[in-house]
Amino acid sequence: MDGFIQTLLGFTQDLGYTGIFLLMTVESSFVPFPSEVVIPPAAYLAAKGEFNLIFIIVFGVFGSLAGALINYYLAYFLGRPLVYILAEKKWAKYLLINRKKVEKAEHYFLKYGNLSTFIGRLLPGIRQMISLPAGFVKMPIWPFIFYTILGSGVWVTFLAVVSYVAGLKL
Repeated sequence: MDGFIQTLLGFTQDLGYTGIFLLMTVESSFVPFPSEVVIPPAAYLAAKGEFNLIFIIVFGVFGSLAGALINYYLAYFLGRPLVYILAEKKWAKYLLINRKKVEKAEHYFLKYGNLSTFIGRLLPGIRQMISLPAGFVKMPIWPFIFYTILGSGVWVTFLAVVSYVAGLKL
């Protein structure tokens, strides 16, 4: 386990803030990649004086927004029927996408409206998918951006601060 952590820390050091942005973009799009692999190592390095915690949060949040916008625009322009067809393809399982997950996110969005864009960013399994129903219903872009930044901001800040504090104690 120690070797994996050292590799992750080295990888984070090499990629810097641009890497945080790009990896969080991937995390928030349809590719399964946990934010817990990106933000905590960077925040740990911030506790050791190698990164700035505020920059980690800012690059993490804007990376999350970029990934969310990818999903939003895919759903916005491709539409509900095509996204569901893509979710049923064999290769979609490698992206951890399936009809059930898309339906779950859509039902969640329909139940809670625009606020679900905020709440959904805080929930594992919904986080990546919540942008799809927002695109399906053509949620206005500025509220989508606002709620995505707000939800991502809470999540990334939580991960960063907890990891930073833990890094100070190690």
